Amino acid sequence: MLLPTIAAGRIATSRLTVNCLQIEGRSGEPVIFVHGNVSSSHFWRRTMLDLPERYRPIALDLRGFGDTDPLPVDATRGLRDFSDDLSALIEALDLGRVHLVGWSLGGGVVLHQLRDHAERLRSVTLVNPVSPYGFGGTHGIDGRLNSADGAGSGGGSANPEFVRLLAAGETGGESALSPRAVFGACYVNAPVEQADAYVASMLTTRVGDDHYPGDSRTSEAWPGLAPGDRGVLNCLAPTHFRIDDLELAAARPPVLWVRGAADVIVSDTSLFDLAHLGALGAVPDWPGADLCPAQPMIAQTRAVLARYAAAGGPVREAVVEDAGHSVHIERPKEFLTELLRVLHEADPRTPTG
Repeated sequence: MLLPTIAAGRIATSRLTVNCLQIEGRSGEPVIFVHGNVSSSHFWRRTMLDLPERYRPIALDLRGFGDTDPLPVDATRGLRDFSDDLSALIEALDLGRVHLVGWSLGGGVVLHQLRDHAERLRSVTLVNPVSPYGFGGTHGIDGRLNSADGAGSGGGSANPEFVRLLAAGETGGESALSPRAVFGACYVNAPVEQADAYVASMLTTRVGDDHYPGDSRTSEAWPGLAPGDRGVLNCLAPTHFRIDDLELAAARPPVLWVRGAADVIVSDTSLFDLAHLGALGAVPDWPGADLCPAQPMIAQTRAVLARYAAAGGPVREAVVEDAGHSVHIERPKEFLTELLRVLHEADPRTPTG
């Protein structure tokens, strides 16, 4: 049996030209896949091929990643530059109602869609998503700021050596901060097939103040840096990104939250959270848990989705053991089972019982 063919194509929209992967000749219910930070649509290829023929999978490159136009990112809008680009693509392709699947940063983009455009969503799948209170600089399940300026989050929180190697296009080498090393240690919990292709996808990331990681400011609060207003990591700063009122969405499509139990990126003890690293002694002069505790990312997401569920939105949390940040490539069969379940749940034609 011949495998379906995935084709890449650049699609002009009202905002920019977006590169997409699609399966040639496939129609049916649109399922749009939104990738995470420092990656591209390539991370969704396996899932696209695994989807049954009744679905039309589409994976896009966000601005500044892959082969989509590298327009600057206005971080003061949170992730709305990315979300508005996605809306423009849906309109350009005349897709109507869609299923959305968002991984990591892409999960935040999907949260924007759920809050602002829920009426056009058939279902929502969040894969190891960023917290509704952004990344870094908050405490408590209600996302209270550690400092008014968001200190500890934003563009300055990226490791400079990783940024340098990413900009230079260096995949390997001896450094534990090379893209290849970071992929193997942080993106996945165990070796996966075609790792070289995923690392190559990471290297399509545009680097700079308008892209990854973005600019930053100094701060009087620990650790001495605060988010700027440009670029990708500042989009995730809690001063710019906060979506904790999903219960007010115009409609309540079913939500699947699937995550790897061994994720070290989005976690209540994230190795990318400067506060947790401070507690471990990896960032000096940490002021202590009373002033700067680790961000409880999982607990924050669970609390926000619980309010959505209380308002009538179906929510299911699926935890995949032994998987890390990239469940869809680490445990593709388990991920597909969970994804198909929510796609079916969203279809009133699907028999029950």
